[in-house]
Amino acid sequence: MKRELRQKSLLILISIKRKDMYKKAKNLGFTHPIVVACSQELDQLLNKYQDKVS
Repeated sequence: MKRELRQKSLLILISIKRKDMYKKAKNLGFTHPIVVACSQELDQLLNKYQDKVS
């Protein structure tokens, strides 16, 4: 139960971060340092999720 809740929470955070990244990329461009940093944060969340499900 706890594990499922953590996985769902991570999925929500991933979705929010992804939307945030696309919004910033639309305004600043995909190579802007702020967008790159956001992308790296998204990568960390995705890696954390992958570790939890495997």
